[in-house]
Amino acid sequence: MGNVKAIVFAILAAIFYAINVPASKILLQNVGPTTMAALLYLGAGIGIGILSLLNKKSRRQSERLSGKDLPFVIGMIVLDIAAPIFLMLGLSYGSSSNASLLGNFEIVATTVIALLIFKEDVSKRLWAAIALITLSSIILSFEGTDSLHFSYGSLFVIMATVCWGFENNCTRNISSKSTYEIVILKGIFSGLGALMIAFIKRESIPGIGYIAAALLLGFIAYGLSIFLYIRAQNTLGAAKTSAFYAVAPFVGAFFSFILLREKLSGTYLAALAVMTAGSVLVVADTLIRNHAHMHKHTFVHMHDGSTHTHTITHVHEHNHYITGALHEHHHARAVLECEPGAKHI
Repeated sequence: MGNVKAIVFAILAAIFYAINVPASKILLQNVGPTTMAALLYLGAGIGIGILSLLNKKSRRQSERLSGKDLPFVIGMIVLDIAAPIFLMLGLSYGSSSNASLLGNFEIVATTVIALLIFKEDVSKRLWAAIALITLSSIILSFEGTDSLHFSYGSLFVIMATVCWGFENNCTRNISSKSTYEIVILKGIFSGLGALMIAFIKRESIPGIGYIAAALLLGFIAYGLSIFLYIRAQNTLGAAKTSAFYAVAPFVGAFFSFILLREKLSGTYLAALAVMTAGSVLVVADTLIRNHAHMHKHTFVHMHDGSTHTHTITHVHEHNHYITGALHEHHHARAVLECEPGAKHI
C-alpha cells in the first residue's frame, strides 16, 4: 500500500475514533464505565466479523496469525481491556473536550515506546512535538491555574493513552497479518474481559436500546478505526501512524462543544494552542522523510596498456516531501585518484 493511501487510512481512523469520546460521554449517563468499555470492543469485534464474512476474498489473501505472534496478541488484548476502562473513568470524572485533547498524549507514549523498545527512529522535530504535547497535557491535568487542583479525570485519560501506546506497538508487530483477524480477536476478547470485570464490579445491565447504541458506536469508533489504523500502521510504522491521530482530539473536542455544549475555559484554550503547535510538528515530521542512500559507481580507464575498473561509493542524502512539491538533494563528493597520465574512457 502506498504512503498516500496509508495516510488517508490513518486520518479516517482518527476521525472515526473522534466520535467515541463525546458519544460515550452521553451514553455513560445510562451505562456503567466498565460495561461501556466492554460493549465498545464487542461492537468492534462483531461488526468487523460480519464484514469479514462478506469479504471472503480479502480474508483469504491475508496471512493468518501464528504461534510466534501470541505474546503480542495477548499484550494487545490485556492492554485493550485496561485502556477503555481508564478512558470511561476519565470521562466520568472530567469533561469530554479535555479528554479528547488529552488523547494526543497517546502520540507521546507510542513514540517513546517505539523508540526505547522497538528501536524506531525519532527525529528532533518529533521530540519537539512530544515536548509540546506533554506540556499541553500537563496544563490540562489541572482544573484551574489558581488552585492547581489536580484532575483525576485527566489522570485516568493519560493512563488510557499510555496503555494504548503500548498496545499500538504490540499491534505494529503483527500489522502485516490479517487485519480482520486482529480486530476480531482484539474486539471479542478485550470486550469479554472488560465484561467480566463489569460483572465483578456488579455494574447494572443497561437497557437494550443503550446496549445497541454502544455496540454500534463500538463498530464505528473502534472497529472501523482500528481496522484502518492497522492497515496504515503496516506501511507507516507505529510512531508515524499515531502522529496522524493528532487530528482526532481536535475533531472530538469540536463534537464535544457541538453535542455537549461544553464551555471553553482559559486553561483549555492555552492547552489547545500548545497542542496545536505540537500536532503541526508531528504532521510535518511525518510528511518530511529523511533518507540516506548509498550508491556504487563504476569507472573504467586504461593505464599502461591495461584496463582498470574502479568502484566508488556515493552517498546520496535527500528529503522526500510526500506531496512531491519539493525534492532536495545533497550529494557527498566522491574522489577517484589515478596515476598521472592515465586516460579515462
